[in-house]
Amino acid sequence: MQNENVTYHIPVLLGESVGGLVADTSGVYVDVTFGGGGHSREILSRLDASGRLFSFDQDADAEANAAVRRDDGVCLKDDSRWTFVRSNFRYLKNWMRYHGIDGVDGVLADLGVSSHHFDDASRGFSFRYDAPLDMRMNKRGGTTAAELLNTGSEERLADIFFLYGELKQSRRIASAIVKARAEREILTTGDLLAIVQPLMPREREKKDVTRLFQALRIEVNSEMEALREMLAAATQVLKPGGRLVVITYHSLEDRMVKNIMKTGNVEGKRVQDFFGRTECPYRTLTNKPLTPDNEELASNPRSRSAKLRIAERRADNEQR
Repeated sequence: MQNENVTYHIPVLLGESVGGLVADTSGVYVDVTFGGGGHSREILSRLDASGRLFSFDQDADAEANAAVRRDDGVCLKDDSRWTFVRSNFRYLKNWMRYHGIDGVDGVLADLGVSSHHFDDASRGFSFRYDAPLDMRMNKRGGTTAAELLNTGSEERLADIFFLYGELKQSRRIASAIVKARAEREILTTGDLLAIVQPLMPREREKKDVTRLFQALRIEVNSEMEALREMLAAATQVLKPGGRLVVITYHSLEDRMVKNIMKTGNVEGKRVQDFFGRTECPYRTLTNKPLTPDNEELASNPRSRSAKLRIAERRADNEQR
């Protein structure tokens, strides 16, 4: 394949995340959000000949990106230490069992959407383009954003916009969508914008539209449910001393990650032992989440909301 100079995605908090992940250069690691491959390439650069890396992504575009030979001649598919898994990361445990892996030394998740998805007009992730409302990470199946908008009840749409977009005017937006679709199907980002923009304060319009699109994307891809299952699976497949490293971008996912690292479950329910100590399978290594420095923010503005949390798996007999 010819060299590819187009940037698929700029990895966020690259040094901090991979540095916090790789403690054993001969270990087995999992990058559950391959995307543009930046984190995976950095992980491989820190592993010795006996190390292994599994990279997950359900998007066919990401899989194709793995075959790209960079200007330096490096192609991930040439590396025998690396295995690509085309699947949603919620099936982490099943795929590790399939590959005969009893335990892993680290799991990394960058929960942000790749720049590629926002820049590819045909995917419908961005309101910068008038494009079909798809928003599926896995184009092989599932409900599109257009189908959701044209068939979802007014109550369901309002809940989605409020829970996943934190939009105060969620009920007004849902009502306007239901009225508009009675006259004509909502098929493109332009159709949606024409309906919702009049309902949004001018000074908050861009922010609120961004939150609306975020809410639709989260629902279309069942992101919260998938994250919940992946975090539970990571807890099961990590060896004692293994690292869980997660980069989040909005409060909903960050709360789930923070909770599992501090309490062992995404709800944040504390289970206490006889002495009143919280029983948790993790030891938190970042008291406060790490955030991008000014240099990274200047070169990659999309990293501005990123938060990095790192925890280490305790042995079962030392949970507390």
